[in-house]
Amino acid sequence: MNELLLSEPLTTYLPEADPTLLAEAMVAFANSDGGAIVLGVDEAGRLSDAPIHGEELEGALLAAEQRCRPVIPTGWEQFEAAGGPAFVVRVARSPELHALDDGRVLIRAGAENRPLTGEQIRLLAATKSAGDFESEAVAGATRADLDEEIVAEYLQKRQSRRRRPLSGTADEVLMEVGALTAQGLPTVAGLLLFGTAPQALLPQSGLVFVKFIGTDPRGSDGQAGYGRREEINGPLARIIENAWQLVHEEMSVGAVVEGLEREERLEYPPFAVREALVNAVCHRDYRLRGRRIEMRMFSDRMEVISPGGLPGFITVDNIVEEHFSRNPRLVAGVFQWGYIEELGLGVDRMIETMVQEGHPPPHFKARPHAFTVTLQNRRDGKVVPRWESNMNERQMRALTHIRESGSIANREYRQLCPDVSSETLRLDLADLVGKGVLLKIGAKKGTYYILK
Repeated sequence: MNELLLSEPLTTYLPEADPTLLAEAMVAFANSDGGAIVLGVDEAGRLSDAPIHGEELEGALLAAEQRCRPVIPTGWEQFEAAGGPAFVVRVARSPELHALDDGRVLIRAGAENRPLTGEQIRLLAATKSAGDFESEAVAGATRADLDEEIVAEYLQKRQSRRRRPLSGTADEVLMEVGALTAQGLPTVAGLLLFGTAPQALLPQSGLVFVKFIGTDPRGSDGQAGYGRREEINGPLARIIENAWQLVHEEMSVGAVVEGLEREERLEYPPFAVREALVNAVCHRDYRLRGRRIEMRMFSDRMEVISPGGLPGFITVDNIVEEHFSRNPRLVAGVFQWGYIEELGLGVDRMIETMVQEGHPPPHFKARPHAFTVTLQNRRDGKVVPRWESNMNERQMRALTHIRESGSIANREYRQLCPDVSSETLRLDLADLVGKGVLLKIGAKKGTYYILK
């Protein structure tokens, strides 16, 4: 069963063919990146006590479709689970905004179907109305513009992940993943993933790397300039590989001594750098011409600048908890190459690895036409305390505020995390008090917290 679903962006399991749960999952997947609904088994592959029959599934799907506004097209197939038959319903990402008949608009967030607020719905609707740019044919491109070596490499990796032979010809698979149109012409996603020279037709799709000597964008003589500048072109997999190799060459290596052991560490955690790079490549707005992805290395930080604002309903405040892809076909393609380990969890691990190695958490800055991730290095060789590696992103934000301002009150914490409930934030601070990180001062409305 798991082999069948390895290529799905997201999967949920329903032991019964419940029309209400089906409709909720269908709306959530259609509004997000698509996915698969597995019926009749649990996540471990165990068959449910009451097996589902094909006629029952057909009736439940019909009832579920009637609850979706507008209707969501689906397809299903039967497969053999341990002990009997089960079913998988596939839902594609939709260019339309979908709601349930009770008015709720859901998206898929991790393992949950999460309702959106009014402002989030507006942002998602605006993204949907922009059209599905990555599936459009590229003017002037032909099938001959795709690199057969890159296509063969992708097919081999896709087959390896699925752990079963691919069905159909190479072009049929490329059409299935949205790399070719029905007429056999390369789409934007196809040219970016498999093009021999994508930048010839999509010049904005490259990456620029710049290394500065100090903390400002100046050269060694104090004038505006840089120490090294490289332009990286090619299909996305090669851009990621070559950009990472370049950054790796430029990162300094230091030593951290903990107890009697000496450990060499790169200037930045490799996972954090790769995640920032891969996110920029996958999620930038490729409609914006005249701007490429930029990676800037300074003596104290690295900046990864991605053209285009945050997609859909994503904000700096919910970027850890929520997930939405502007370019789901690109994300799926890069996932097959192995540059994305688990969809939707990269930002969490980027924060975690930075903090564990003694650096401040990444700083995210969203503007209407650009999104910047800043990784700051700490060269003092200190090792992060064990308790700090167990904090969530909100607690890290609170700790940064305390270090800068000296204290934090409940009101200030709510301003830092406006999309999180007051009770959750209260429990965050209580947890830090319990770990001996913070001291609670005062009572009731006069309560505030300082570092212990």
